[in-house]
Amino acid sequence: MAKYIFVTGGVLSSLGKGITAASLGALLESRGYKVALRKFDPYLNYGPGTMSPLQHGEIFVTADGCEGDLDLGHYERFTKTNTDKHSDITSGKIYYTVIERERKGEYLGATVQVIPHITDEIKGCITAGAEDYDIVIVEIGGTVGDIESLPFLETIRQMKFDLKENDVLFLHVTLVPYIKSAGELKTKPTQHSVRQLHEIGISPDILVCRSEYPLSEGVRNKLALFCNVGKSSVINCMDAATIYQVPLVLNEEGLDSEVIKKLGLEEREYDLSKWQDIVKRIKQPKDTVSVAVVGKYLETKDAYLSLTEALLHGAVANYLKVDIKWIDAEKLEEKMASEYLSSVDCILIPAGFGERGMEGKINAVNFARTKDIPFLGISMGLQAAVIEYARNVLKLEDARSAEMTKPEHSQNLVIDYKHDEHYNEEMGASMRLGSYVTSLMEGSLVKEIYNTDTVTERHRHRLEINNKYRNALESAGMVISGNNEESGFADIIELSSHRWFIATQFCPEFQSKPFNPHPLYNAFIQAAYKYKQDKNNLSGD
Repeated sequence: MAKYIFVTGGVLSSLGKGITAASLGALLESRGYKVALRKFDPYLNYGPGTMSPLQHGEIFVTADGCEGDLDLGHYERFTKTNTDKHSDITSGKIYYTVIERERKGEYLGATVQVIPHITDEIKGCITAGAEDYDIVIVEIGGTVGDIESLPFLETIRQMKFDLKENDVLFLHVTLVPYIKSAGELKTKPTQHSVRQLHEIGISPDILVCRSEYPLSEGVRNKLALFCNVGKSSVINCMDAATIYQVPLVLNEEGLDSEVIKKLGLEEREYDLSKWQDIVKRIKQPKDTVSVAVVGKYLETKDAYLSLTEALLHGAVANYLKVDIKWIDAEKLEEKMASEYLSSVDCILIPAGFGERGMEGKINAVNFARTKDIPFLGISMGLQAAVIEYARNVLKLEDARSAEMTKPEHSQNLVIDYKHDEHYNEEMGASMRLGSYVTSLMEGSLVKEIYNTDTVTERHRHRLEINNKYRNALESAGMVISGNNEESGFADIIELSSHRWFIATQFCPEFQSKPFNPHPLYNAFIQAAYKYKQDKNNLSGD
């Protein structure tokens, strides 16, 4: 039987429940326990797939094609777990399933209510597949006091009594703010947050207290007394220089030992040396590479969270620091690309949707190609690369994507929906989503980087390279080095005449981990550093 850890949050959002849950999962894995992590969000959307990245942040794609919350990325990067459709549940999914069952008569005419029908459905999602794990960590989105969270909180309250006493643990992440004018940490926000939990019928077993400064002995005693927990269950999680330091911080505070004791698990030896090594590499790099990320969702960096982490992983593997220059693609439509891109060591165009900023991305591709600067294009970045090449090498001045313009405005849709022979409006709502196998071309740069014949990568896109232009592109020097053999779609392009120019239909960042950086990001950072060294040698530095 699996044991369950429920992670709740108080005071305010963005406290780091996801990082806390992922770090605890990493600590328990280091002791040999098999851990699953899941995110339950209270919003009524069916899932985050149709939500704006500016509001919700990145959409993380699982191998089975689930469009999930960005915290799923933290779970996969910190642990061995592979998230799936069971890992991301929303109120929308729960209510949708219950209403479907009601319409089919499965409740035999009973009045459908939050209790027991909604709460029972939530329980079913929590326990689905749990028999394969020792511990299931469930993060409840939002904060205590949100009206949308009440069905989830009621469900986990019930589970405390449905299961054996030491099979369920409540971990509450809360804020202990420092008031500068008073010169002290304040415990009242945490006390009020815990009191709200008590009113619901949940008594936290462990408090993880976020703070800018260390908790004094007096503050710990006060929190323990007023929040009805043992002093050893008051865990201080101070702000860290990197998120990969959090497992070490929580271990030093004794979180994993406290969890093991309260769940009645066997105390086992553990080794956190790999976490210590990666923190050392992040804090003590030998040099820096600068990366221009030309995007359109720059109001929040969470929109490109996995990409940012993948760049860090590639840098750490090479004992480097990555300096990301965020560049608004629309600005490259107004000014010369050289004003923004001349000083960087490499250029990356991330995934995205829609026409906004596309011309700026095409200008960035042109700068990277003509100036021989290392370039990596992801999904829309590949589309921009193909359009730029078609316009400036094939001389198809009206080359465009079907997403940019209606077909009557262009004779040359080099990027089109899946059925590219004829424009089909209805196909616009379908995507290649989840894992697909790509065959790599012998003698190509990607074959050398991956060192394998095929790769399985995660996709999230509607558009493909129009196969009608494939021969012309290849004849003009573009190498289509990765193909989906089943569908005939092109998945990877590169330019053999360029020092390092690769673009992919898939999003490789979804599979990058700190201890196992994705080969493409690793090679991209290596190429950027080599370019930087070559520049310095030419300038005499």
